[in-house]
Amino acid sequence: MIPFVWKVRVYWEDTDAGGVVYHSQYLNFFERARTEWLRAKGVHQAKIASEDNVLFAIRHMDINFVQAARLDDELNITVTNVDVGGVRMTFNQEMTRCSDKQQVATAKLTAVCLRADNFKPTRMPKWIRAEIGSSP
Repeated sequence: MIPFVWKVRVYWEDTDAGGVVYHSQYLNFFERARTEWLRAKGVHQAKIASEDNVLFAIRHMDINFVQAARLDDELNITVTNVDVGGVRMTFNQEMTRCSDKQQVATAKLTAVCLRADNFKPTRMPKWIRAEIGSSP
């Protein structure tokens, strides 16, 4: 399966005093890639919240920090959809440095579909499952 790839550059605001990406920023980079993956699939989160009364929330995430990303690095962040169920979807993500193709971090996560009005689990609308269930 060909992964969805989203590119990000590391800015000063993403780093600690030593120019190394602060650990919580990796979560932001992974999140932005998933958001852009959804957009590429025609799933716009503000729209589905208002029109379909659903939103996605992260239920579980495992992150493996392999090596540091640094100021000015360009990173490729991939999204590979592993499994789409009625309420859950599981992803694998990988972050690599563009200059040397070295793996920086990996993540495996589970997102759940919630009702936007009360944050209770709900089945994903069929049209969304159809869109995100196809290849990245």
